[in-house]
Amino acid sequence: MTSAQVDHGQGGRRAVEVADAGPAGEGYQRALGSRQIQMIAIGGAIGTGLFLGAGKAISKAGPSLILAYAVAGLVIFFIMRALGELLMYRPVSGSFSEYAREFIGPFAGFVTGWTYWLFWVVTGITEVTAAAQYMTFWFSIPPWVSALIFTIILYGVNLISVKLFGELEFWFSMVKVTAIVGMILICAGILTLGFSDAGDTASVTHLWADGGFFPHGIKGTLMTLQIVMFAFLAVELVGVTAGESKDPKTVLPKAINTVPWRIAVFYVGALVMILSVVPWTAFSPDVSPFVEAFDKMGLGLGAGIVNFVVLTAALSSCNSGMYSTGRMLRDLALNGQGPKLFTRLTRSGTPLVGTTFSAALMLVGVWINYQWPGDAFTYVVSFATISGMWAWIMILVSQLRYRRLADRGVLPQSAFRAPGAPYTSVFALVFIAVVVVMMGIDKDTRISLYCAPLWAALLGVSYLVLRARNPENRAFVKN
Repeated sequence: MTSAQVDHGQGGRRAVEVADAGPAGEGYQRALGSRQIQMIAIGGAIGTGLFLGAGKAISKAGPSLILAYAVAGLVIFFIMRALGELLMYRPVSGSFSEYAREFIGPFAGFVTGWTYWLFWVVTGITEVTAAAQYMTFWFSIPPWVSALIFTIILYGVNLISVKLFGELEFWFSMVKVTAIVGMILICAGILTLGFSDAGDTASVTHLWADGGFFPHGIKGTLMTLQIVMFAFLAVELVGVTAGESKDPKTVLPKAINTVPWRIAVFYVGALVMILSVVPWTAFSPDVSPFVEAFDKMGLGLGAGIVNFVVLTAALSSCNSGMYSTGRMLRDLALNGQGPKLFTRLTRSGTPLVGTTFSAALMLVGVWINYQWPGDAFTYVVSFATISGMWAWIMILVSQLRYRRLADRGVLPQSAFRAPGAPYTSVFALVFIAVVVVMMGIDKDTRISLYCAPLWAALLGVSYLVLRARNPENRAFVKN
């Protein structure tokens, strides 16, 4: 067993503790409590993929989108339980690249770390793009102006402390959760009591009466899988917080086990209600279905409230991106797989240079909004999905290899074993492969598959150069 395989999760009982020793967590503070971790886990699954992307998905799949979210949600649960098994074996910040490095090889860790960093940079651009679009609901200002302001504000917040990040995410998530639950209750009231403009026509028969449950066939439903999976990206953020959680071995399993009911309520439940109150044919692919639903109901104030909520969701996800990118760059730098200057921390324990560098790249989103305000969301969503899914693939493969070693007695068993593994992990890998195929078929998302080989080639060359310069570095030597 190498030093990287030793569990360092036995910190003290202080309110703010020094994180795990070792390359992945050295210098961080354990300032994220149970309340914050739980809401980060809940809020991580509620973003623009649901609020904005669902509009286009509804137009492609109709009511069958509900089934797509349910099946994809089951796959996400398998992925999260695989991650949970690894986290309980060794909870570290920068977990995805650390596990890939340990169980697959140094190159896999290198690729995973940099790709997950890229995912959050691109996702940050996506969320800023969405937030800028939401601002046009109230103000006639160019989207790029809003995008610039939001990026600067969130960058400032992330440099203060991880505790402030956790607190901000707690309230962001609280707003999103409260709004979705409230919307579900309003829709339930319309269905049972018949109030509002939609009261006379609201009926669960809309789920199958307007062209059937599969109005565009099974193919139409399959073509939405890229949008559906994008909506779930960021659920794995809990793994990044492991190195800064006060009690990771207690808090993280509880957060992961909330995945099924999160998906059942916030995705399946919300869509069932919306599509029962308003026929799926009434939604526009370019407008948030949540905003449009309230508009169809004649609840103008409700539409404004929902628009505020989806704005909060976008900013929340961008905030998470700022948090993740700095940690991932520092993990790479500490392992010799990135520039040493990324190891620098502020006095409050936040990665200064890594966060600053990532925020600067997110400003590219401002330029995208300026150049192509109408197409920006589709472009960045497709690329974010393929890069984000790479982290899921690495989680699943790492868990399969860890389980094999643990069953042979080479490594200690995790206290949070993934149920049904290895079969559930293999099923999740096959499902992800299907999503990638669908992305290649769809001309709107095919661009991401063109970019992926270029990114892989860049990483391959960079890895060879770094290994040649540091042949004895443990990050380039397979255990």
